[in-house]
Amino acid sequence: MNIKGKRRVSTQFNMSSMTDIIFLLLIFFIVALTTMTSTNALDLVLPTSEGKSDEVETVAVSIDDQLNFFVDQDQTSTEVIEEVLAEKLKDQPQKNIVLHVAKGVAIEEAVFIMDIAYRNNYNVVLAVEPK
Repeated sequence: MNIKGKRRVSTQFNMSSMTDIIFLLLIFFIVALTTMTSTNALDLVLPTSEGKSDEVETVAVSIDDQLNFFVDQDQTSTEVIEEVLAEKLKDQPQKNIVLHVAKGVAIEEAVFIMDIAYRNNYNVVLAVEPK
């Protein structure tokens, strides 16, 4: 008489349900990240902190504390600044603007230049003082 049965406990772990959960989480995070990162902000090229300078020609736009606009070193009125920028950047393969804004100037003045750059597909770098 054989009372002992052939019941053996399996020590293997079934991973198929775990991989389904992993794939569902992966799809969820991909969809969540793509919907969260799309904003209507201007695309800005931010300065890096490595201290290297590239050999890229740029046009400097400066706004001083009396709200005078300068393209490179030439004072320019707000009415013709877009035409002056278009003239200076027409022969350059990479159209880059470095924006220098004095401390205390209203943000609307900087946004005015950024809007011109956005409409004309120029790259904008906001110049800051190092700490």
